[in-house]
Amino acid sequence: MAKPKLHLLSFLFFCSILDCTLSLINPEDEFSWLAMESEDVNLVQTRKSSGKKCDFSVGKWVFDESYPLYDPNCPYLSTAVTCQKNGRPDSDYEKWKWKPFGCSIPRFDALRFLGKMRRKRIMLVGDSIMRNQWESLVCLVQGVIPTGRKKVTYDGPSMAFHAMDFETSIEFFWAPLLVELKKGAQNKRVLHLDMIEDNARYWKAVDVLVFDSAHWWTHSGESSSWDYYMEGNRIITKMNPMVAYHKGLSTWARWVDLNLDPKRTRVIFRSMSPRHNRQNGWKCYNQRQPIQSFSHMHVPEPVVVLQAVLKRMRFPVYLQDITTMTAFRRDGHPSVYRKAVSQEMKQKPGSGLSSDCSHWCLPGVPDIWNEMLSALL
Repeated sequence: MAKPKLHLLSFLFFCSILDCTLSLINPEDEFSWLAMESEDVNLVQTRKSSGKKCDFSVGKWVFDESYPLYDPNCPYLSTAVTCQKNGRPDSDYEKWKWKPFGCSIPRFDALRFLGKMRRKRIMLVGDSIMRNQWESLVCLVQGVIPTGRKKVTYDGPSMAFHAMDFETSIEFFWAPLLVELKKGAQNKRVLHLDMIEDNARYWKAVDVLVFDSAHWWTHSGESSSWDYYMEGNRIITKMNPMVAYHKGLSTWARWVDLNLDPKRTRVIFRSMSPRHNRQNGWKCYNQRQPIQSFSHMHVPEPVVVLQAVLKRMRFPVYLQDITTMTAFRRDGHPSVYRKAVSQEMKQKPGSGLSSDCSHWCLPGVPDIWNEMLSALL
């Protein structure tokens, strides 16, 4: 099993002490992570691997007319991901399935999934791309549940889909950084790298927890979500984003190790979903096919940091690698079809209308993540 380079881990430790301020490769560049000088790393499920021999992360996209797995008119989809309703003229992006080399991912079976989750809570924790995945999972199961036996409830930063006859809830909890982001003096936004309890208290009674956290950590300048960091009473105005990410993930890891029981709770961490944002967000515009191959394939820096943190944990966290497989799918984003676009409104790249090359059309790519998730469970 390949391991992260030792000099990277040493760098992270050294920088955590000195608050390094090295600049991060521009996260808006298409596949900036593909050009990083990094040893190829096999994404692992920590040293306490599940023992499964099928590596879902390595394979190819295969066109399959039997997809999508649910009606694109699923009522639980938010407007921003209903690309067909918003005027997207093609639909082939709905019909690709992921075929690992040497094995296969079982087709999602809603009744089987709900049977496994009977009297259980599954919670997806993270950012808007995790919300993307939650909507996919809800649409995958809701079609087998009679009208009147399903509902959605809201509680602060969380929302839950309830399958009443199964006593099952599929929940989404908004925590894009996992650690706490609060308002401080003079209304400044403060990212507390060592505080998590305000979010984590919602996670304690959950049977299956699925986490993601990467995109917000790579934002910088005007797109940053905070004004400064804090550790204890110490204010930090400048820090390498990946050093901050390492610190935040370490706070999450300590909480999991100290508060969760692996006999009671399954924990999965989904790797980052690549953007296709070069050329001012228009790189995914009008793309109709997956990318066929890459000349060089390296692991993104946030994934290397995540892997290093997970390897030191006592709790057996499964790292679900969707990064490489998803990097091929530049055709699957909403692009300009994140809201209704008439024929007259369609614009050429570079003009007024913004293009979303981060989130995913549904049905689409996150459905495959959920097929993987169901197989893991």
